[in-house]
Amino acid sequence: MKKKILTTILAASYVAVTLAGCGGNAEENTGNTKTLQEESKDAVKELESGEVTLTVWAEEANFDTLSKMIDSFKQEYAGQADFTITLEDSADAQTRNSVLGDIHNAADIFSMPDDQLYSMIAGGALSPVENQDEVKNANLEEAVHAASYGDVLYAYPYSADNGYFFFYDKDYFTQQDVQTLDRILEVAVENDKKISMEFNSGWYLYSFFGNTGLEFGINDDGVTNYCNWNSTEGKIKGVDVAAALLNVTQSPAFIAQPDSSFLEGVASGEVIAGVSGVWNAVAVQEAWGADYGACKLPTYTVNGEQIQMASFTGYKMFGVNAYSEHLGWAHKLADWLTNEENQTLRFVERSQGPSNKNAAASDAVAAVPAIAAVIEQSQYGVLQRVGNSYWDPCTKFADIIAAGNPDSVPLQDLMDNLANSIAASAVQ
Repeated sequence: MKKKILTTILAASYVAVTLAGCGGNAEENTGNTKTLQEESKDAVKELESGEVTLTVWAEEANFDTLSKMIDSFKQEYAGQADFTITLEDSADAQTRNSVLGDIHNAADIFSMPDDQLYSMIAGGALSPVENQDEVKNANLEEAVHAASYGDVLYAYPYSADNGYFFFYDKDYFTQQDVQTLDRILEVAVENDKKISMEFNSGWYLYSFFGNTGLEFGINDDGVTNYCNWNSTEGKIKGVDVAAALLNVTQSPAFIAQPDSSFLEGVASGEVIAGVSGVWNAVAVQEAWGADYGACKLPTYTVNGEQIQMASFTGYKMFGVNAYSEHLGWAHKLADWLTNEENQTLRFVERSQGPSNKNAAASDAVAAVPAIAAVIEQSQYGVLQRVGNSYWDPCTKFADIIAAGNPDSVPLQDLMDNLANSIAASAVQ
């Protein structure tokens, strides 16, 4: 599912991130993280025999597939220990809060999206990956980067598809049509149909700003953001994007609605295209059948130019609780759940795009439209690394734009409010 930085994180985590440094200062702190890695290695050298009880937190939809992986793990290590491995339902989006809220009683292994990594490291929740080189070499470079701080890998990547792209119904669109948002909206208007997008989510709204030359990101403190989306200089200015967004959203074919409503529109036949991700691929394919199509996001018109829409890319991974009573076996299981064979199984049974290089390079993966689309779009995307003050201003701005700027606020004022609120020093 799509991910969003949650608005509540332990204050201690923020302090720890600030002290350790993020982003541009990561390399300066690799000495400390390597020490942690060495300490973790010492802790996992010895694998206990006898009774070993482990708990895995993951989303219930993945239980059937994970159960098969766990069964094969028990077979692989039969005779070395008496395993009791329990799956517990936990939403990936909630992993950080659940773990940091009570680390000592959290699961031994937990699934999480990559945007939670820094907070989990800062909170002391993660035991660094034991077999660093092996896991790094097995996975895609960006997936490894997403699971690392400095040179240290802190979690085991297992999917590379937690991003978004464009779904479309081939009964209405040609491959040429879906190259530009202008043409997509034209086709929808001609057929009295709708194009759907969760426009007031900062996760999706970023797509209109990412490749414009305007800048946004997280500061080295790991908490606050920098943002010049209100810039009055350069080829594309902040007001140019605002004007373009008003033009898009005021099309009778454009509908700003939650991701869940996108599926309802697809099922009813009202929606013939939209921005979403692989989590909706099965339902979309069931609705459109042979007409189901997926591709990178289109370009859109800004100040007379066609600008490729951007995206936040995303990866999922399993973390190992640093306080696990059976740390060595927890690492063994996390490594097993994310190996090539099991990433292939996860793709076959759950249509989740692998981060493992060999699994991702298979013809079967390339033949799935949604997976191919998210991979194609990833070249225009960036990892989501943002402070919490980003989300609410985006929602407020997008709601005003989607409503047609009903109070006729000058566009520069709208952009100033957006950029200044995103860059606010206070955690929202």
